[in-house]
Amino acid sequence: MCKYEWILCPVCSNKTRVKIGVNTVLENFPIFCPKCKQETIINVRQLQISVIKEPDAKTQSR
Repeated sequence: MCKYEWILCPVCSNKTRVKIGVNTVLENFPIFCPKCKQETIINVRQLQISVIKEPDAKTQSR
């Protein structure tokens, strides 16, 4: 029997609409939270979720 869990939003800690199992592997997966309306890029391996920090966009000077 496989164990499944909801992915929790890394910003507000509420449930998202995605479930993951023990053998689920996700890389660079964009997860959207319906409550706080934030989109975050995550990696998942063996129910361990890690958030990928994206560098802020820098403006180009002329």
